Amino acid sequence: MNYSSELKYGTDMLEKAAVPDAALDARLLLEEAAAIDHSHFLMMKGEQVDPRVHESYEEMLRQRAERIPLQQITGYTEFMGLRFLVNKDVLCPRQDTETLSECALGYIEHFSERPKVLDLCTGSGCIAISIDKLSDSYVTACDISEAALDLARKNAALNSASVSFCQGDLFGALPEGKAFDLIVSNPPYIRTGDIAGLMPEVKDHEPLNALDGSSDGLLFYRRIIGDSRDFLCPGGAIMLEIGFDQADQVEEIARGHGFTDIRTIKDLAGNDRVVIIRTGI
Repeated sequence: MNYSSELKYGTDMLEKAAVPDAALDARLLLEEAAAIDHSHFLMMKGEQVDPRVHESYEEMLRQRAERIPLQQITGYTEFMGLRFLVNKDVLCPRQDTETLSECALGYIEHFSERPKVLDLCTGSGCIAISIDKLSDSYVTACDISEAALDLARKNAALNSASVSFCQGDLFGALPEGKAFDLIVSNPPYIRTGDIAGLMPEVKDHEPLNALDGSSDGLLFYRRIIGDSRDFLCPGGAIMLEIGFDQADQVEEIARGHGFTDIRTIKDLAGNDRVVIIRTGI
């Protein structure tokens, strides 16, 4: 088959498996199998596909038809213009989360000296590493999963980032006396009862402990906000990614812990995405 026929074959296979964006995923996997970019694919549409490329493509299609995430099949994804390795031990970085990184970068710009930043539930390290690479700051990242931290360290090396990593349960990962100008987190926030209804790519192939935010989805917000004052420098801030319908509840948690300077930022799709909590001086 030539590349055009191969693409139709892949698209048909993924459509039969009810894979979302089947045509796009089929093309991306074909380009990955052939080790070409999109420009070269457009020039090669009429060329015959090497049998080794076809074999690799078929295996990728089989995995995608089983609803394994595209990023796990290729082994990488892009976030904030940087490349990150991805596997089954971490959530696949999503464009929505770039809103959190962008809010953090905007906040850091106002510091005259290098601020200290903490990323809780770092997963792949995409937030911590993008902040480190795109700002002048000291970044520490924590996760309870050693497997996730192993991948985050590889991503730091891949991107020549100087993030410090700690393993443990939220603030329990930190040495005593540590304080930060900014705490960021994309914590687990899916309601336990909602997980079964998620897309197969998420519920079957991403780590449950990075998804499950307890029966109401708010456990980690209570813990992070409740313990944060012991780890914030004067005038510091907290920035938390939230589900689209959680802004009011997370803001209420913050008010319940004595915070008054609170606002919510929307993502590019117009959904509530980041709650920002300022401590004041």
